[in-house]
Amino acid sequence: MEGQIVKALSGFYYVGVEDGHTVPCRGRGKLRHQKLAPLVGDRVEITRSEDGTGMVDAVLPRKNQFSRPAVANIDLLVIVCSGALPVTDPFLIDRMAAMAEWKGCEPLICFNKCDLDRAEELVRVYREAGFPTLQVSAETGEGVAELAAAIVGKVSAFTGNSGVGKSSILNALQPGFGLQVGEVSEKLGRGRHTTRHVELFPVAGGLVADTPGFSSFDVDLLETIPKGELATAFREFVPYLEHCRFQGCAHVKERGCAVREALAEGKIAPSRHKSYVRLYEQAKEIPAWELAKNK
Repeated sequence: MEGQIVKALSGFYYVGVEDGHTVPCRGRGKLRHQKLAPLVGDRVEITRSEDGTGMVDAVLPRKNQFSRPAVANIDLLVIVCSGALPVTDPFLIDRMAAMAEWKGCEPLICFNKCDLDRAEELVRVYREAGFPTLQVSAETGEGVAELAAAIVGKVSAFTGNSGVGKSSILNALQPGFGLQVGEVSEKLGRGRHTTRHVELFPVAGGLVADTPGFSSFDVDLLETIPKGELATAFREFVPYLEHCRFQGCAHVKERGCAVREALAEGKIAPSRHKSYVRLYEQAKEIPAWELAKNK
């Protein structure tokens, strides 16, 4: 029987199956020997016992996986940002969007608090770069229906800097979501040794990965994209990558760089290229062997 892990807690994997039930499972010993730890979001094969429990026999191939939080098979990364207080640094948006591209999930840029500031210039930048970009207000309800339509049938994760309104948006999408997560967190307790678990919650016809007690993605602990793969994680760079004069062009300050020419012609936003250079310089400082184990 196949299913999807919707929660992992205290050595159990809770697997949602087609009949609507959730089966608490342990992992087979062979998974440990394979050094394969099942993750929330994994599609798995299980053997179901008569007592209602089961065993995870195999983990099916993943489309992607993240380490903070430990989730797999994310279809959509909703990057929540704001032009009002707190104003989101475009670098944070660009870093998360690049990570989504590198991991093989679709980024969606969601500007919340548009009743206070519509962030028109940044909205233009990301739409011209080819990103689905929404202007939303959790307060007035503007854009919530469009966001709900975007997450239907998908496994999504929401990220963004503190104060931009991730929880408010989730509650606008699914009234009671915050209460539901709060109840889970209260049951687990908030002590020093509390296990912080990841869970998939049903929201607006889809599933949203959330971690009670802290934000969905710990941005400071995200992996670093290898410098040789970074340019392809900036989608508007891609049409120009094969037209640079020199093979192995870093697209930073090289002569004959087609990306820099596109930048000079206004086809690439200066803020986007600035973020790329900043990420490239960070990647240069990390040994290649260390980066290879991240993806």
